[in-house]
Amino acid sequence: MSDPLAPLETPSAIPRRALICGIGGQDGAYLAALLLDKGYTVTGTSRDATVMQRRGLAALGIAARCELVSMAPSDFRSVLQTIVRSRPDEIYNLAGQTSVGLSFDQPVETIESIAIGVLNLLEAMRFSDQPARLYNAGSSESFGDTGGQAANESTPFRPRSPYAVAKACAHNLVANYREAYRMHACTGILFNHESPLRPERFVTQKIVRSACRIARGSDETLTLGNLDIWRDWGWAPEYVEAMWRMLQRPQAEDFVIGTGHTVSLQHFVERAFAHFGLDWQRHVKQDTGLLRPSDIRYGAADPSHARATLGWQPRLSADDVVTAMCQAAEAA
Repeated sequence: MSDPLAPLETPSAIPRRALICGIGGQDGAYLAALLLDKGYTVTGTSRDATVMQRRGLAALGIAARCELVSMAPSDFRSVLQTIVRSRPDEIYNLAGQTSVGLSFDQPVETIESIAIGVLNLLEAMRFSDQPARLYNAGSSESFGDTGGQAANESTPFRPRSPYAVAKACAHNLVANYREAYRMHACTGILFNHESPLRPERFVTQKIVRSACRIARGSDETLTLGNLDIWRDWGWAPEYVEAMWRMLQRPQAEDFVIGTGHTVSLQHFVERAFAHFGLDWQRHVKQDTGLLRPSDIRYGAADPSHARATLGWQPRLSADDVVTAMCQAAEAA
């Protein structure tokens, strides 16, 4: 039986072409670095490539090796034009609004950038007859509250935020086009994954950066919402490897990606402050005003299918992630 992870048959003189929609984010930068190392030519999109943030690409030393183009995911003509011009073999859709909290304030923009963005990609691939493979970034938020049970590929979606609704819709669109039009399109249902490239508006980086500043003499107090939420936190550079592996499969299917180990936000805070020799309880306060209208208390992943089928498994635990992020903050 053939190896499902064997490289696709392509003449060695012709590098494979990848289009990364939303290359400016954490995952986009790590994915671009991975694909470049594998010999791909990489085109990345942003809504306005002339002003996009390139911090992640610059931090990894690959900014000059990627072609950057402007593309608006919610504009079909823009998406179609980008696909026709770049002629990708593989498309990685990482674009769209990325904040659960912000989605409650901007639900329309969230739905348009995520769900309509995916629909435009699928339709552009269909109309252009471009034989590309599509990876779509899903989210564990789509599962909602699973009652403490680990979620796998068969767990039903019960989204509890506009962001999760949009991700669930995009997931179903990809599955529909895969079945109806025989497209090689799949969704990675990724649980939380972090790295030093996370901007500080994400709570994990907010915690790490605040603890680092306090250790250096700042008298600030870190204000957080609910500390009794539990998440499966992994390491982003490992998760982009799973994305790539999904598109190397002869048949497209969806996968849950996570570590299989869940810890509380309070645990994350304790570990981050302890790394800097601090007692977190002296520097952290809770503010009920930061609570979301409907938050998920417990999120847990069952990544056994990815382990068995993709040969993928994480190496870093949540505690390892905290340590790596703290070390990066110290070195900054």
